[in-house]
Amino acid sequence: MTSEAPEGVDLARLQSWFAQHVEGSSGSPLRADLIAGGRSNLTYVVADDAHEWVLRRPPLGHVLPTAHDMAREYRVISGLATTDVPVPRAYAFCDDNEVNGAAFYVMEKVDGVIPRTPEDIALMTRDDARRCSEELVDVLARIHAVDYAAVGLADFGRPDGYLERQVRRWNQQWERSKEAGCPDAPAIDELARRLRDALPESGPPTIVHGDYRLDNTMLAPNDYGRVVAVLDWEMATLGDPLADLGLFLLYWGRSEAQVVATGALISTDAGFLSRDDVVDRYAKQANRSLDQLDWYEVFASYKLAIIVAGIHARYLMGKTLGEGFDHMGAMVVALADGALQFASHSQIKALRG
Repeated sequence: MTSEAPEGVDLARLQSWFAQHVEGSSGSPLRADLIAGGRSNLTYVVADDAHEWVLRRPPLGHVLPTAHDMAREYRVISGLATTDVPVPRAYAFCDDNEVNGAAFYVMEKVDGVIPRTPEDIALMTRDDARRCSEELVDVLARIHAVDYAAVGLADFGRPDGYLERQVRRWNQQWERSKEAGCPDAPAIDELARRLRDALPESGPPTIVHGDYRLDNTMLAPNDYGRVVAVLDWEMATLGDPLADLGLFLLYWGRSEAQVVATGALISTDAGFLSRDDVVDRYAKQANRSLDQLDWYEVFASYKLAIIVAGIHARYLMGKTLGEGFDHMGAMVVALADGALQFASHSQIKALRG
């Protein structure tokens, strides 16, 4: 860890703010490292002479409205602290841009493993992979079972009209990314039309994580069958939990989506649960109809394509930190075209176009 500040953190200004607001800070000089792997919000390990914390802030450029809300992320992990959903402890939030150039929050640095690479996943035995799969589904079901009003999140979102609003808002984000230089992908506009025409009726609302997947969780270092923290709550809200399941299945079963996430295939050959096993396990715990699941899987691809388009737009503007961004434009097209093909073979007539 270096005393020279990486881009995105102002250690001199943060030093006095930490001393006033972060439990355990001694007020001594801070050091920071950018944590590799983040392609959306930026995550840093910040340390003084006695403690380490994690700081989260928005990306440096082309910030899509509503997509990088630090206050919401801080609030939801604070609310979940008293539940059986594993989250890091939240220490402090700052909305004064004078401190670090953008809003940010500070949380506990959890001891764990984030499986991000093919090499990370290769370390798992078949038993590790099976237990990890089961735990991921179980934790997702626990998120959706939280009484959000009881943990102070009754006004955290507007569940009524959630799906229609999601399709519309992500389409707006897509238009902004095109304005920022991202090449057009006609399949995204066709997906938006079909999704609007086939909107399902949502069941009872829950907390929705918004980007739940293997590498947004942290596993116990000595037990890959135990999630010690669910991370990256930047898109959390109240809404239809099947949106989370659809996105989880996209990352689980489609190679182009897995490149965005771990860059490695989550394969049944390695011991991971099959897509059907994931669906069956979730269905048993959540007690929800999954008859319209195709819609949620198509929506997941649509949403992810637009997220990747936003990342690609930042890359074109020179506003990304780290590596691995040069293929994002092609990924947008692959995700959208794949979703359109999937939709065209759905049992849901309106999705077929």
